[in-house]
Amino acid sequence: MDAIFKALNDPARRALLDSLRAKDGQTLTELEEQLDMSRFGVMKHLKVLEDANMVIPKKVGRFKYHYLNALPLQEVIDRWVEPFLARPAARAMIDLKTQLETEAMTKPDFMLQTFINCTQDALWDALTTADAHANFVFVSDDCRRDGNAIVYYGADGAQQLICTETKLTPKTRIDSTFEPRWAGPDVPLEQSTFAYIIDPQGPNACMLTLEHYNIPAGQEGVADGWARTISSLKTWLETGERVKFPYMQQEG
Repeated sequence: MDAIFKALNDPARRALLDSLRAKDGQTLTELEEQLDMSRFGVMKHLKVLEDANMVIPKKVGRFKYHYLNALPLQEVIDRWVEPFLARPAARAMIDLKTQLETEAMTKPDFMLQTFINCTQDALWDALTTADAHANFVFVSDDCRRDGNAIVYYGADGAQQLICTETKLTPKTRIDSTFEPRWAGPDVPLEQSTFAYIIDPQGPNACMLTLEHYNIPAGQEGVADGWARTISSLKTWLETGERVKFPYMQQEG
């Protein structure tokens, strides 16, 4: 928590976070153009934000892109703010997109990263076992495996979401397609892709990174949806408590 508050205690760093919130995945040059300071100064501020895990760097080819990581702030909110709020029943899991074959040389549109106090096996099982998803994926309480796919059903029995695993690197990476169905069978939504990356940090800790590619226009709320889903996963694995942080529509 100290690193988070230190990172926020500077207007230049807050400006960088605001810029990444408006447009995720920017290069150092793009960020430098928005601040009245030297390139070295911007690099120093980015390093503070990276140390607080509030910004995630991703190198693709010759360029390094920077992503806002919402989870540290979400954890602050969950600790001090969320207990005083009424929790709505649902926050939608929102969308993703791209061809898996090109991801190695394509920068993600969105990334999340957090540390979870659990074994690598426990995290892998949670992400690949359909029954486990009912404990942290708020889009559905009825999750079933159908071959390589995990299918999420609503209370009315209609399909809400289909995630099909396209490539598994045992216990370290899961690549999947993301096929939204919640708009109804007659309202097709674009299919896209995402990846979970597991990096063990010792016998009982893991770093989990989510990479989300080619978010369709109009689906920018994916950032909030993923932050709440991964927070729910972390809570469930660390405490055994089934808490789903639902998505709240903004009024206005």
